[in-house]
Amino acid sequence: QVQLVESGGGLVQAGGSLRLSCAASGRDFSSYVLGWFRQAPGKDRESVAHISRNGILKYYSNSMRGRFTIARDNAKNTVYLQMNNLKPEDTAVYYCAAGRDYSSYDSWGQGTQVTVSS
Repeated sequence: QVQLVESGGGLVQAGGSLRLSCAASGRDFSSYVLGWFRQAPGKDRESVAHISRNGILKYYSNSMRGRFTIARDNAKNTVYLQMNNLKPEDTAVYYCAAGRDYSSYDSWGQGTQVTVSS
């Protein structure tokens, strides 16, 4: 497993942008697929975006496609989530996760709060 620490959350107005980062410690970062998830108050956790080990394949949930971009830098053991044109409904705690495949994420960060004001 790896240890994950998110950063970059905050308060932003609708239409604004934020870039989240997730730094990993531990071995073999490049052997993990990575994902971003979010959870809003009173709602279930939902998938945001996922990225393959080499960073070439990227997957997005429909509501984020075109606004969010996931990227990773294996040399820096970091995964990013660039979020543009933010909407109030994007308000949530955002978590990064690592796993051996997309169906078995087993390392999670503590989360970072994103609040979008209207």
